[in-house]
Amino acid sequence: MTQRAILWKGAAPRRRWHWRRALVWLILIATTIVALFPMYWLFVSALTPTKYTINTTPRFFPDPLGFDNFQRLFALATDYWRWFLNSLIVALSVTVFHVIFDTMAGYAFAKRRFPGRNLMFWLILSTLMIPAHVTLVPLYIVTRELKLLDTLLAVILPGTANVFGIFLMRQYIQTMPGELIEAGRIDGANEFGIFWRIILPLCKPAIAALAIFTFVRHWNDFLWPLIVLTRSRNFTLPVGVASLQGEFSTDYGVIFAGAALAALPMIIFFLIFQRYFLEGVRMGAVKG
Repeated sequence: MTQRAILWKGAAPRRRWHWRRALVWLILIATTIVALFPMYWLFVSALTPTKYTINTTPRFFPDPLGFDNFQRLFALATDYWRWFLNSLIVALSVTVFHVIFDTMAGYAFAKRRFPGRNLMFWLILSTLMIPAHVTLVPLYIVTRELKLLDTLLAVILPGTANVFGIFLMRQYIQTMPGELIEAGRIDGANEFGIFWRIILPLCKPAIAALAIFTFVRHWNDFLWPLIVLTRSRNFTLPVGVASLQGEFSTDYGVIFAGAALAALPMIIFFLIFQRYFLEGVRMGAVKG
C-alpha cells in the first residue's frame, strides 16, 4: 500500500466526522433559531409602534425604533411595579419553602429507615400523574374557607412543597455515602445536626438547581393567581400584564412592552445560572 493510499484511508473517517459534526451544528443552530424567535419577536414588537406591529407584512426589525409603548405602559398600568414586587415576593417565598421542605423530605426518603418508606414515596410520586387543573376547585374551596382569597398568601401557601423537588433531592442525596452520616452520629450529632451540617452543604448544587426551577416556574405562574386574586394592587406580573387587554380593543404595543419587561429578569437569571439548569436536568435523570 502506497503512502498516498494510507493517508487517504486515514483521512476518510476524519472527513466523515467533520460532515457529521457540521450536520449536528446545523440542526442545533436551526433549533436555537426556532426556539428563540418568539422571544426575539416579543422585543421587536415592544420597540415598534403598535400601528406597525399589526401590519399584515411583519417587520423583523423595529422600524421605527421607539419607546412609546413603554411610556404608555407606565401611564396605563400605574400598578406595574407593584405587580413586579408581588411576583418577586411570591417567587422568593415559594422558593425558600421548596428548598427547606423538599430537601428535608428528600433526605428522609433517601437516608432514613421507617415503615412504609418506599410505599409512601411512590404514592407521592404518583401524584405527578394527576393534572394540576383537577385540583383547582378543591384548592379554591380550601383557600376560600381559610379567608385567604385576594391575598398573596393564597398564591404562596399551595406551593410550599413540590413532588418534583422531593424526587430531585432524594435522587441527589441517595448518591451520598452513608458513612458520612454514620460519622456524624459517632461524633454525637443529632438528626437535625446531621441534616444541617452534613447534608445541606453537600446538596448545594441540587439546591441551586431546585431554587432556579422553582423561582422561574412561580415567576411565570398565571392560572392560579388569576383565580384567587381580584384587586389590581394584588396582581402578580403575568396576571397584571394580561389585564391590560381590553374588552373591545387591545393595545398590543403596551402588552408586548409589559411582557418584555416581565421576561427580562428571567432571561438574565437563566444566562447567569444556566449551568445549574443543566445540572438539575442531569440529576433528575439519575436512577435511584
